[in-house]
Amino acid sequence: MFSSRAARSFSALLFAAILPFTHARSTDNQPAAAVPIVIERFTSEGCSSCPPTDIFVQKLDTYQPIQGAQLIVLSEHVTYWDQQGWKDPNSSAALTERQSSYEGALGQKDSFTPQMIINGDQQVSLENPQHIQDVLEKERATPRIPVRITSVTVDPANRSLLRAHVETDVNSGKHNADVYVALALDHVESQVLRGENGGKHLVHVGVVQQLTKVGKLSKGKIFSDDVQLKLKPGEDPKNLRLVAFVQESGPGKLLGAAMRDPIN
Repeated sequence: MFSSRAARSFSALLFAAILPFTHARSTDNQPAAAVPIVIERFTSEGCSSCPPTDIFVQKLDTYQPIQGAQLIVLSEHVTYWDQQGWKDPNSSAALTERQSSYEGALGQKDSFTPQMIINGDQQVSLENPQHIQDVLEKERATPRIPVRITSVTVDPANRSLLRAHVETDVNSGKHNADVYVALALDHVESQVLRGENGGKHLVHVGVVQQLTKVGKLSKGKIFSDDVQLKLKPGEDPKNLRLVAFVQESGPGKLLGAAMRDPIN
């Protein structure tokens, strides 16, 4: 685990390696054909090794350092740290289960935090920033199934319902796939009172609140359907991002993705 001083020094070295490739954010500055790359980060506010990855994914989310790519950050907070002095307010048993399902696919014996997985099948670590950059550039060059999110609205008659339409191009690959939608908070701040991060003020991006499988994309077919998500009380649609992605079962490789951010 990192001490605070070591974490700051490590982060500084990491950003020195990454930030020369950055340009101003954000999705407004991405080319129309920017290739979506999903970065899942399994984390917990109870884990003292996790804050450096908070900072790192914030930089990826803000500066979008890979030209021609749209980096889509999903922070997935797990539950197994919740008994160590601090219950993460964004932890989810469903996300813990999702991480567990990755371990077999990636050949890991146990779940751990922080863990970063790029496009479903590439595990990366802050200890090797060059590997992170290499994986991101490789993924940028990999063809994707185009995914589109349209008609995103909050139901005027029921402000707790978010509606959207998700569609894809033809799945020309060799495998059937699942279609997911994730609803995530763009920006979250938390004052941790106890546990390994007690006394720290943490900032998170792309904090997943819901992750739902909404259908299947069969070989040689398209997907097109309306989806409906129930918002939590008090959630501000302007602080939400809606992500749709196509993933081989297993879980396996992500074949395509799209994001709407913010939701107006």
